[in-house]
Amino acid sequence: MLVLIKRMRKKVLCIVTCLIASCTGFAAADEPAGAGESGAEQRESVLIVYLSRTDNTRAVAEIIHQRTGGDIAAIELQTPYPDDYRTTVKQVSDENASGYSPPLKPLPFEVSDYQHVFIGFPTWGMQLPPPLKSFVSCSDLAGKNIYPFNTNAGYGLGSSLTTLKSLCTNCRISEAFSTTGGIERDGVLLAIKDARRKEVYHAVHQWLDDLNIEHRLLQPSDKYKH
Repeated sequence: MLVLIKRMRKKVLCIVTCLIASCTGFAAADEPAGAGESGAEQRESVLIVYLSRTDNTRAVAEIIHQRTGGDIAAIELQTPYPDDYRTTVKQVSDENASGYSPPLKPLPFEVSDYQHVFIGFPTWGMQLPPPLKSFVSCSDLAGKNIYPFNTNAGYGLGSSLTTLKSLCTNCRISEAFSTTGGIERDGVLLAIKDARRKEVYHAVHQWLDDLNIEHRLLQPSDKYKH
């Protein structure tokens, strides 16, 4: 009986979160210019969204965007997590235990307009971060190609990909890209910079090559070429 109650509570919390997101225009902050046009006419079919606390996942997102083009946006909470690392760890742990999915700020794009969606996230407590659960649960991702990318403190994806697949059952989810980023616990924040960014740049391009992702028309910056 206790297990059933917890499951029902988790389901109700997710529904409430999605309703809040809908009321705040989660899918799109403002109606874009030329709203009468089709999604294909308005923008490219690639969307890159990411959650990044120390800018390492953001760095990977930027490298992907340089290769693929399309649109890019950060996933942000309506109420940001505390700056203090240990306080945030405790809050995230409580959210994972209760199944709470925190409400997010609206994205500037309509997710349903895109066929290819890159979703970036750090590993938190060896799990998918609660804001990512909010995003996936409350977005129309059915039938889309999903490309997960991840940064972590050296311990890998944990259960993140398993959770992502369980929340996105009607998606086509590719092999994930995962790399070591910062270690906030030890005061190491942005690690994917300078020489390390160049290494990650080539690793990301190899991942995209393996997935047969086409190069965009614009050429990569000379800064990161061999």
